[in-house]
Amino acid sequence: MAGYQGLPQAAQSLLGLKLTAGQLKAFDWYASELMAWNQRFNLTAIKDLPGIEVKHFLDSLTCILAMRPGPAGRVVDVGTGAGFPGIPLKIVCPQIQLTLVESIGKKAEFCFHVVRSLELKGVDVVHARAERVGHQPKHRQGYDWALARAVAGMSVLVEYLLPLLRLGGRAILLKGEKAPAETHAAEGALRILGGRVDQLISIELPTVVETRHLVVVDKVAATPSRYPRRSGIPAKRPLG
Repeated sequence: MAGYQGLPQAAQSLLGLKLTAGQLKAFDWYASELMAWNQRFNLTAIKDLPGIEVKHFLDSLTCILAMRPGPAGRVVDVGTGAGFPGIPLKIVCPQIQLTLVESIGKKAEFCFHVVRSLELKGVDVVHARAERVGHQPKHRQGYDWALARAVAGMSVLVEYLLPLLRLGGRAILLKGEKAPAETHAAEGALRILGGRVDQLISIELPTVVETRHLVVVDKVAATPSRYPRRSGIPAKRPLG
């Protein structure tokens, strides 16, 4: 992978993160398990080690750029898949209380496996659809940060995320080069749901041609109780 010097160097240069020997060992194990499980289950289309480190681990850790001075409090990762971005953040920031939400059984099972094997404390894996979780008292309005990556369009994602945030909480949506256009198209949904875009952070990942973006959304008003709508409706009829 030309232009890629390895995870420690990339994390240091892009994010100012000095990964410890223990963290690097955890990432090595995580990548190995992801590749092994991928031979049996379709967890991710990215199957080579450098690709996993850049497009999964490093991409996930870019959330830290929006969480300065440092991640803290309760964090929920919606549609986490094989644990991204939540688990890499937990490895680097063990102080966070993390909830991983995943509707696909094998992906949730893999997350359970990683959390148990790495002995990550303060992590819950919820095997359920985001629309259901958003109405459960344990989760609704209970989080400081809500994260989502490569799950759906922005108008759909904010309907999943904003009901989970306390007033004053923040959502981070990890998006590709279409993020500015998606953000503009989601303005109506944000108004309905109590959100307001705070900033877009552009990121250039090593070896990745497409510019990545963090869309940071503030929860400025209470989300009406009817949202999120029932399972499947947000994706079929996005707000706007």
